[in-house]
Order: sequence, then structure tokens, then C-alpha cells
Amino acid sequence: MPKMKTCKSARKRYAFTSKGKVKYKKQNLRHILTKKSAKRKRNLGKSGLVSNVEVKRIKTLLPYV
Repeated sequence: MPKMKTCKSARKRYAFTSKGKVKYKKQNLRHILTKKSAKRKRNLGKSGLVSNVEVKRIKTLLPYV
């Protein structure tokens, strides 16, 4: 049986924690930051966790991670 290919775009976007959860970097922190409050920018800087529904789909994209 041939090897499964890793989806390179998913590999760049997602990372696994030691417990097996999937984390990602939140969007909207690149430009046009003047209208966003400090609290909003601070919370956008933190990494988020993917919901349990999406974890199975991401694990199929990243078979060897």
C-alpha cells in the first residue's frame, strides 16, 4: 500500500499538543490594527484549539504528525 501524503498547507497551519488536541493561530492580527481594541488584539495573539468535530478531518490531512 502506498504512503499517504501529508497536506502541506495543513501542516503549516496546525500543530498538535502533547494531549493530542489541535491548536492553530487566530486570524485578523496582520493589518488594520488601529480600530481593534487592545483586549481584542491580546486575545487574537493567543493560539486557539480546534473543535472536536474538526479534529478527525485534520488528522486525515496529517497522517504522520
